Amino acid sequence: MEETISLKEIFDTLKKRVALIISITLAAVAISAIVSYFLITPTYQSSTQLLVNQSVEEGQAYTQGDVRTNIELINTYNVIITSPRILEPVTDELQLTRSVGDLRNQINVGSQGDSQVVSISVEDTDPAMAVNIANTIAMVFQRDIVDIMNVDNVSILSAAELGENPSPVSPNPTLNMAIAFVVGLMAAVGLAFLLEFLDNTVKTEDDIEKKLGIPVLGMIATMDTSNTEVKNVSHNRRNKNGSEKFGA
Repeated sequence: MEETISLKEIFDTLKKRVALIISITLAAVAISAIVSYFLITPTYQSSTQLLVNQSVEEGQAYTQGDVRTNIELINTYNVIITSPRILEPVTDELQLTRSVGDLRNQINVGSQGDSQVVSISVEDTDPAMAVNIANTIAMVFQRDIVDIMNVDNVSILSAAELGENPSPVSPNPTLNMAIAFVVGLMAAVGLAFLLEFLDNTVKTEDDIEKKLGIPVLGMIATMDTSNTEVKNVSHNRRNKNGSEKFGA
């Protein structure tokens, strides 16, 4: 016979395990907050923008072909920017102790849509270092691309700047705690239903009807043995006192 679970049974299970559900959810949020605020090192991001624009002679206008050529060059420039040809001079100028591979992992290069603008984003635990790396990469690339590609069509559109109170891009404690709340709540609810499923003990007459499939004809009430013992002791004392008086 296929068993079905009613909404009332689901509600009763959640109500019975509400303390467990709240405890697990709050614990998940608390752990996420501790990790986000105290254990994870904040990371800051700084960006600079380059403009890829082929120079033309005075009096001439840009054609659609010139713009298309510049856009196609951007894909090549994106690869060159993160190559050792550019990053090695950057590490030398900034006297960085990290390797070129580690520096490459900090850099994200991309173009904004079909524009001729290339964005260089750098992430670092030091906000000032992130600004210096981004600006140095842009400067070295603008300087060395002339020899690498034999073109002079790159200019710095906007340099990275260090704000007064830079905000880290990661971690995001609010987002982490929200995710921990949802995950913790789902895990707690799942655990509550698992414990209910594994609980085979019989506690009420309804459990007997479900287990045996027969109606309950009667039940034995719970006796308050503590009051009974008190009454018996008082009765014995009265009998004893009465007997002693009668014997006198």
